[in-house]
Amino acid sequence: MLNSKKINLDERILIAGAYGMAGSAIIQILKKAGYGEANNGGKLLTPTREEVDFSDIVKVKKWFEKNKPSIVIIAAAKVGGILANNDFPADFLLQNLKIQTNLIETAYNFKVKRLLFLGSSCIYPKFSPQPIKEDYLLTGDLEKTNEWYAIAKIAGIKLCQSLRLQYDFDAICLMPTNLYGPNDNYHKNNSHVMASLIRKFCEAKKNSTNKVICWGTGKPMREFMHVEDLGRAVLFVLENWDPNSISAPKDKEGKPLTFLNVGTGIDISIKDLAEKIAFFSNYKGEIEWNSSKPDGTPKKQLNIQKLKNLGWEAKISLETGLKRTISEYMKVNNYG
Repeated sequence: MLNSKKINLDERILIAGAYGMAGSAIIQILKKAGYGEANNGGKLLTPTREEVDFSDIVKVKKWFEKNKPSIVIIAAAKVGGILANNDFPADFLLQNLKIQTNLIETAYNFKVKRLLFLGSSCIYPKFSPQPIKEDYLLTGDLEKTNEWYAIAKIAGIKLCQSLRLQYDFDAICLMPTNLYGPNDNYHKNNSHVMASLIRKFCEAKKNSTNKVICWGTGKPMREFMHVEDLGRAVLFVLENWDPNSISAPKDKEGKPLTFLNVGTGIDISIKDLAEKIAFFSNYKGEIEWNSSKPDGTPKKQLNIQKLKNLGWEAKISLETGLKRTISEYMKVNNYG
């Protein structure tokens, strides 16, 4: 029943980063569930960068004063792949720290009912035991190719945790595995591995190229989740997860957790992923691996048992998600 849920249909929900891959998927799931409908008294707040720059604290405060959100979802971030992280370390650290700190602190000061912060699986040590449990945070060195982004995300998690501990502010966090799907970034230099491979193979098919060169050895193992499943997870935890509940997930010391992993629990080698994408994009040429390029973390698979114990799990298989995503990419880019 509605009364048993942690949020109601009449909430004014801010989705920061509404026009990115994660934000747009979250909006679609919220709408399907009846959130944002005027006849329910609710509203989805989806400001553009022109309406409010989240890296500017003065503008953020003015926006909150005017729009009065009751729920805040932080999907806004500066993101990119290995090359972008290596080339723009200060940008990744500074911009993400500013965006998330401004939103979290302002949400607390304006007495927002619930806040959800989206982190990333890159917060965990490079050589974490697998699959990665929430308890492994800050137990080892980060992967150097994305440490600037990871450090910013860790700071956001700890800010949420500290506000809950000191002021009982209801802030929760989700750590998604690698995401893909509609509105992904397919930029030639700034995309993540999934989007990069989809672009490469679709372009090779269109241009009748007989060879595609991929970064690294293809050996690293990665987990991928369709962004629609992330949207479902966000709504699920907002409605159902109370870290203070006796039955809520705990850390190894028995203390309430304020962040949970979210993923499929299934990983795949980058080589096998490339071959699947080649197959679904109908590319029949050669695949060559440039081992002079970095591989990144050798294996990154999340332990998602704590979120599963709450009653949530991903629904979209990798094959189904890949077919859908490649078809959408070809359609958007007029590949026929």
